Amino acid sequence: MFTFVVSLFLLQAPAPGPPPSPAPGPIIVETVRQPPITREITMGDVVLGSVGFIGVVMIAAAGAGLLVGLFVVLKKRAEDKRAGPTDPGHSRLRT
Repeated sequence: MFTFVVSLFLLQAPAPGPPPSPAPGPIIVETVRQPPITREITMGDVVLGSVGFIGVVMIAAAGAGLLVGLFVVLKKRAEDKRAGPTDPGHSRLRT
């Protein structure tokens, strides 16, 4: 019985597959105009960029230092004007 089932299985015709598809048409590729090639960055460009950046940072630090210094000097002068002399032998310096 087993051999009969196996022989029937082997004698079956394969199932028909899908019909062959037609040959594809030509493939059309649109090319987009490329941007112009940029120039290469050299070591000189890197050095100039970093020196410029450091210059901006130094100028900003100098400006911030001047503002803080002006604030401290004005604050000290205002405190000196409000405070009276603590010792008659002391003299006030005009700074």
